[in-house]
Amino acid sequence: MLSISSFLQLLKESFRDLLPIILVIMFFQLAIIQTVPDNWLTTAIGLAIVGVGLAVFLLGLEVGIFPVGEGLASDFAKKGSTKWIVIFAFMIGFGTTVAEPALIVIAQKAASISAGRIDATTLRMVVAFSVGFAIVLGVWRIIKGHPIHYYIISGYVMVVAATIFAPKEIVGLAYDLGGVTTSTVTVPLVAALGIGLASNIKGRNPVLDGFGLIAFASLTPMIFVQFYGIFVYEYVDAVTTSVTQIAPVVQELATAPAEFDFKILDILKGLVSVVIDVVPILGVILFFQYIILKKPIDNLKNVIIGFGLVILGLDAFIVGLEMGLFSVGETMAYELTQYDNNVIIYSFGFLIGFSTTMAEPSLTAIARKAKEISDGKINDFVLRLFVALGVAIGISLGAYRIVVGGEIVYYIMAGYMFVIALTFLAPKYIIPIAYDSGGVTTSTVTVPLVAALGLGLATNIEGRDPLIDGFGLIAFASLFPMITVMLYGIITEKIGVKGEHEKEQLHMDELRHALEDVHNMNLSTINIQGTDKRHSYDMPFSAVHVIVPIEKEEQAILAARNAGARGVTITKARGMGLEKIDNFFNRLHEGESDSNLMFITQSKRVDAIIKAVVDELDLTGTGRGVAYSHPISHLKGLTLKLDDI
Repeated sequence: MLSISSFLQLLKESFRDLLPIILVIMFFQLAIIQTVPDNWLTTAIGLAIVGVGLAVFLLGLEVGIFPVGEGLASDFAKKGSTKWIVIFAFMIGFGTTVAEPALIVIAQKAASISAGRIDATTLRMVVAFSVGFAIVLGVWRIIKGHPIHYYIISGYVMVVAATIFAPKEIVGLAYDLGGVTTSTVTVPLVAALGIGLASNIKGRNPVLDGFGLIAFASLTPMIFVQFYGIFVYEYVDAVTTSVTQIAPVVQELATAPAEFDFKILDILKGLVSVVIDVVPILGVILFFQYIILKKPIDNLKNVIIGFGLVILGLDAFIVGLEMGLFSVGETMAYELTQYDNNVIIYSFGFLIGFSTTMAEPSLTAIARKAKEISDGKINDFVLRLFVALGVAIGISLGAYRIVVGGEIVYYIMAGYMFVIALTFLAPKYIIPIAYDSGGVTTSTVTVPLVAALGLGLATNIEGRDPLIDGFGLIAFASLFPMITVMLYGIITEKIGVKGEHEKEQLHMDELRHALEDVHNMNLSTINIQGTDKRHSYDMPFSAVHVIVPIEKEEQAILAARNAGARGVTITKARGMGLEKIDNFFNRLHEGESDSNLMFITQSKRVDAIIKAVVDELDLTGTGRGVAYSHPISHLKGLTLKLDDI
């Protein structure tokens, strides 16, 4: 909802999420490196801009991206045209990926250190096509209702099979490109598409079927890029380039701090680049909305405002990162590689992975959506904690691989085995979210720092090759969140965490059982005359009391019997008029002059009995006496004839 209160709440959450990053950087800068950065004021301002930009970005997603994405999915589902859904899915996947800034940067880095074999533009096209194909495959799965784990496990088998034949120079790059393809804007829109389809196709569940598209978009690039690598390393000749020529390029990429010059022109250029990143998405949406569906966008004003907020928020976010985080983070990543103590490197990788993931805007958006459609069963903050823990473990383990050496494929295969095993143990609702979590963690914040750390380690550790060993950390950061999120699902299932509707239903069930218990307690136990049987009788009973003079006792009993009474309890009574009550002590020992007749009978016969007695004794006329009744419960020991029952 577009409101000041919503923005302030998002702003509060954004700065809460940035706090771990600030603490990690301050600790390593002051306690380990023991220097104060020269540009600490610029860093502080940059982090403040990051917080504001993140809040604006998330507000734009809620106002513009999610509603229009889910609306399109709903319209496609109602239209029932599978062909157009598939075409839309491919265009969204291809169009948003080909202009992805992180992909452009990684492709250029790969081209510069591959001895001319890898062409940056061709690599981007291969990756973009693979993502388009992935979204189509994911949409097809939702339409058909197939379980996601069959697709994912098959994909893992293909990844490993391709790895066997792929040159080792391409494996780490391929694994990393599986993580950088899902951009900050693409992730929410793709998630909205999947959730919208699953919500509007009969028999589909938004939680079980709506998630998973991002997992496909992270998996297929690994396969396609490895096949591309097999081709180029088989048929494309290397340009003669010495190690001494490649080293300065890698050194610059890994160690040079990103100096940010706060100029209006630079800010405008950054804004234009963000607009270029968003325009393909907007173009695809407008084309399908107005040309194919021939339907105007609902709440067009809010959607336009939402997209505008996304652009402004993302631009501010990136500007703030360049001012406040990248320059410090990349420098620290390089400086820490100069220490002989490897534990410091692993600790930095763990903590920076955890803190940057907690501030990742894509993850925040997806976690909030997961909480919404899971009816609160998934806690968005706890989900992000487990994802961040997975990234932290992945990056520290990836750093360990670079330091000690070893083939990345063995680590990745072992991780896949854990994922497959947990797939059969984790609750079904968490599996698609776990698969998606691997793709949303490696985006705007995480990728640059993780890439800098990996290249820095591979460049400065003897015996490591930047192309073979420098890439791969992003793959680790994408793999381990799947494991930790599935563990989160298993833990919540074990401790019995319920969604809001489940809690309400459980409360209603408990209340119903309690009422049933009370009801069962109130059942009357009836003895059946002439037998030794007893019967729990679900029928209301009442007691009819008739107080009359002793001489009228027999007359009242006969009238009640004729009206259906089957038994009577007679007690002697003595009445006292109001004129005598002031001096009732003198009358305590006077003899009984009345009879109290109590008839226990089925409530349906009360009217007839009282009417018969009142008429017979003329109690509403000249006769003397009182007749009344009241309902009774917990009746035990009453004997009735079988005919009465």
